[in-house]
Amino acid sequence: MLFASPRKLRQAGVLSMNKRNIDYIARYNPRKYYKRVDDKLTTKQLALANNIAVPDLIGVIREQHEVAELPEMIKGRSGFVIKPSKGSGGKGILVITHVENGRFFKPSGNEVTPSEIDRHVSNTLSGLFSLGGKPDVAIIEGLIEFDPVFDGYSYEGVPDIRLIVFKGFPVMGMLRLSTAASDGKANLHQGAVGVGIDLATGKGLRAVQFNQPIEFHPDTGLKLTDIQVPHWDTLLHTASSAYEMCELGYLGTDMVLDQSRGPLMLELNARPGLAIQIANGMGILPRLQHVESLRGKPMSVEERVAYAKTHFSSSTDT
Repeated sequence: MLFASPRKLRQAGVLSMNKRNIDYIARYNPRKYYKRVDDKLTTKQLALANNIAVPDLIGVIREQHEVAELPEMIKGRSGFVIKPSKGSGGKGILVITHVENGRFFKPSGNEVTPSEIDRHVSNTLSGLFSLGGKPDVAIIEGLIEFDPVFDGYSYEGVPDIRLIVFKGFPVMGMLRLSTAASDGKANLHQGAVGVGIDLATGKGLRAVQFNQPIEFHPDTGLKLTDIQVPHWDTLLHTASSAYEMCELGYLGTDMVLDQSRGPLMLELNARPGLAIQIANGMGILPRLQHVESLRGKPMSVEERVAYAKTHFSSSTDT
């Protein structure tokens, strides 16, 4: 369906990039609020102020001379993550999952030397990974211990959950699973697997890799539609509440499941990609238009989630 002619794609309710940019991003996302999602440090501070759980903040490096403080920040840590505050598409994220006798190892098992880590932070500060190449800051976060329910479904990386939220309503969901091709990162462009998720139940619907349908994880062989995402209601509520937090109408929310802390908000996106439609095997446009047609008093987060589960399930899709 998603590789048909433009006319057939429109008939199938597939949202194009131009229509997304003009009718949804430009119309519903006030530019003055973009920093709330484009700057991950600002997002984290907003989330904490709104009682939304996020990964632990170990520290922030803003200036080159502060790079020397990094060893003290990560002292005693068994793992950590370094990410650019203004990065996009997973660029510039360095994940260290194992530390042994002053040696640092990535999820793949490859070693990263202290000088390479320092260089990575310096590159981050210079804007190598940021939007537009502007100077940036480096965020050092605690390592996420992903929920064992996903064992075998993700290769050397933490799976994350992307939910598209429109005017506070969750309208489409996807689980992103890392693979050998994606180097342990949950980035679809780099070869991660996207699994469409039923909004009512949190169960897998279908899966794709490199925009092509697949049935089994390419590295582990597990059947992808057998996935059942735990804490699904909490994930939906967290995503829906991001609407009030950042005041953007068309929003991508990325969350992870930590083994001990449960759902954590990872980041927000004012320009979420369209591949989620391919993962779900359906266009998102009818759901967006449905929300636009709603009239009456504003709904609470709980009411919006209940409405979305009723009207945007794969079995009752409008």
